[in-house]
This record gives sequence, structure tokens and C-alpha cells, in this order.
Amino acid sequence: MVFIPHLVDGEEVSSLDGATFPSIDPATREEHATVALGSAADADRAVASARRAFDEGPWPRMGFAERGAILHRLADLVTEHLDELALADTTDMGKPIDDSRSKDVPRTAQNIRFFADHARLAHGDALPMDTGHHAYSRFPPAGVVAAIAPWNFPLMLESWKIAPALAWGNTVVLKPAEDTPCSATILARLALEAGMPPGVLNVLHGYGPDSAGAALTTNPRVDRITFTGESNTGRVISEAAARNLVPVSLELGGKGANLVFDDAELNGAVDWSIKAIFTNAGQVCLAGSRLYVQRGVYDEFVERFAAAAQALVVGDPKQSGTQIGPLASETHFRKVGSFLDGIEQHGGKILTGGGGEGWTVEPTVVVDAPPDAPVQRDEIFGPVVSITPFDTEAEAVHLANDTRYGLNAMVFTENLSRAHRAGAALRAGTVWVNCFFVRDLRAPFGGMGDSGVGREGGDYSREFFTEPQAVVMAIRPDRA
Repeated sequence: MVFIPHLVDGEEVSSLDGATFPSIDPATREEHATVALGSAADADRAVASARRAFDEGPWPRMGFAERGAILHRLADLVTEHLDELALADTTDMGKPIDDSRSKDVPRTAQNIRFFADHARLAHGDALPMDTGHHAYSRFPPAGVVAAIAPWNFPLMLESWKIAPALAWGNTVVLKPAEDTPCSATILARLALEAGMPPGVLNVLHGYGPDSAGAALTTNPRVDRITFTGESNTGRVISEAAARNLVPVSLELGGKGANLVFDDAELNGAVDWSIKAIFTNAGQVCLAGSRLYVQRGVYDEFVERFAAAAQALVVGDPKQSGTQIGPLASETHFRKVGSFLDGIEQHGGKILTGGGGEGWTVEPTVVVDAPPDAPVQRDEIFGPVVSITPFDTEAEAVHLANDTRYGLNAMVFTENLSRAHRAGAALRAGTVWVNCFFVRDLRAPFGGMGDSGVGREGGDYSREFFTEPQAVVMAIRPDRA
């Protein structure tokens, strides 16, 4: 049995009390690794390491080029260890291996390279003043960052958090989700191999409430908290951080609306809409789980969409060609199943899907569900989509915005004016037009309402992971 340790101050260590917990392969539903279970004392140890590395170590005092070279070397090593990292995430959470290999690991390397270069190339403000002074801005690192990552895209979202924090000179304690611990430890080993000083990137395993996660978010020596996960957990973290006046970045849940107008190019709309809800078995905060289709093309779209859903390959996530694997855990499988059990009693109809073996849920298409049904209101985080007809653009926008979430939305139309109108009217942090999940890492990423607080990406990450400083200098008058 493989043992997954914490990594603190450059050393692989067990928990101080020796506690462990199992990591379960959702495809086999068997334990595949034993993981160090962190306590409050382990969290203190990890934060102390990061604090020492920030206050006394070389990392915050390096130039951007020197830090960037180490981060680029880390990206090289991530690429070299592609198969190992891909298999770690697939074994931990059931992600299809083709996605892990072709998407998640390459995107991890891209994230690290982007933020290394962005920090080096970013510029501040030079502000000449009429009063005989000159002002300019600086962006020194904030300090110790607690990064708490989710289980649905373990490695990729870990890199999204730690890459900008490290590039700007912070030190980090990374707590991966308890369901997906393996790739974080591999990443930290590679960081040391790349030349990152001990204590700069620490990895702490464990649970959230009354465990390692809670201890991290309440630690007064932490200067920033970045969290991706469920909305109610985000509220708890925000409350804990507020007691220490620690800034937080929270990327939380979603209930993405997908609007298909009758002038849309249907082949593309169906293809993108399938990807939007069934990628990663629907375990995507950005999933387009509410599909609204204009009545003129509703019947044709539903027929095509249901056929495409039925054609997806469900199976062993470690086998190439599998498109839908199991859900990440038994707890999550039961949660998704509870939504499926209640669809018909709330007035909906399952057109296709709904079953599956083990912890797998087949791609599920629901029609006729009323607006107040749970399948329409709540984040299911599984391969379940509801399709609803609409008549007018105004109705579509109203339906899309009738949610407590506001992470993302999609619009499919060939009418340029409609695309701009609808996009501007949608209450969402990201709006995709005739596509899905296309990202520019310079753009702001985050949500409104129950979908979170703050934005990250490009300059937005710089603002969060630094303490912007104004310097005002008097210009000595000419005394000649």
C-alpha cells in the first residue's frame, strides 16, 4: 500500500500523532493509498515552515527572473511526469485518463509558465505629479498563502492557486481535498527537484471542519486564503478569515445557464452543450446544467442532444476512450442519486440516463422540470442536465438570471447583436458565446452571489497575492 505523506519544510513527514486515512479509487471502490491525516498541530507546523521561509528565506527576495526560472523548471518536470500525475488524479477521483493526460496535466504546466512570465513582465504605475513629487506603485508579496483545492480538477486547480502565489514571492501551504491527495504530493516533490527552497511549498493533507483545513483558515500567521469548493464551506472560511482580517478569494459553486437561440448553428451548439455538462461526469463548477432552448428548435435540439448523450462512452476511467467515469466518492454518488430519485416527484421526466454501475451515473437528460424543482435550482455536480424551452430573448435572460449562483453562462446564436445584448445582461462572471471552457489566463475568473468572492487570473491574481504599495518621492528642486 502506498503511503502519501505531508511535505513540510522540504521533508516528507507523517502526522505528528501518526494518524492516517484511506484514499479510495472510485472505479474499484477499494483503498489504493494510505494518507497522513493532518491535525491542528500539523497545520501549525506547516504554517510555521511557510512563515519562516517567507520571513527569513531567499524566495521572496529573489528577482522575478530567478523565481521564474525555477517555476519554468517545475513546469518542465510536470510535463516529464505527465503519465504519473495523470494516473494519480484518475485513480484518486475517477477522471477519464484521456482527459488527465491531454487536458489537466498540460494545463497545469501552462498555468505555472503563464504566472511565472506574467509576474516578470507585469508593470506598475508611474505617476508624475504637479507638486514636485513623483509616485509609483510596487507589488511586494503578501506573505503566507493557505491554498485549499477541490477534488474535481485536483492538479490543475492546485496549480491555478499556487503558481501566482509563488510567482509573486509568497510561500504556500497547500491543502488538497481529502479525496484527491496524491498529485499534490508529487507536485511538491517536483518543486523541490526544480530548485524551490524548503518551506516555500508545503503540502498538508486532511479534512476540513475540525481538522487541518479549519486550522489553516483560523491561523493568525496566514496572510491570504484562496479556496475553491462548495458555497457553504466558502461561507465558513470567510467567517474564519474575517476574525483575523485575512483577505479571501473564494471560487464556489455554480448552476450555469446555457441559452440556445433558434438561429444557433445546431451542430456546434449540441457539441459544446454536451461538453459543458458531461465533461468530468458533470463534476465541474462551470457545468452548463440548465439548458434553455428557444421553442423553434427545441424538439430538434433535444433529439440531437439526447442521442449525443447516449453515445458517450461510459466505463473504466483508466481505459483510453472512456468519456464518463465514476463519481469521485460514495458520498458524492449518494448526493447525486438523491437528486435523481426526486426528479419525477417534482414534475420532471428523465429522457435518458439515470442509471449506472458502481458509483457511475450515466449521462442524464431531464425535461419538463418546473422552475422551482431541485434539478433546476441546486448544484448537483453530476452528469445531469435539465432542458427547458423559451420563447423570447428577454425570457431566456430572466430564466438564466433566476438563480442564487453567478459563475458562468453560455449563449449560442449567430446574431452578433443578440450575443452582445444577452452576454451583457447575464449575471455571470464568465459568459461564453458559441463555445465553452475556453480560457485566457489574463482575464478575470470568479463568480457572483453564491458563486464566490473576488477574481483571479492575470493582474487580478497579482492584486490578491500582493500588498500593492504606493511610493511618493519628492523631487529635489534645482539649487544651481
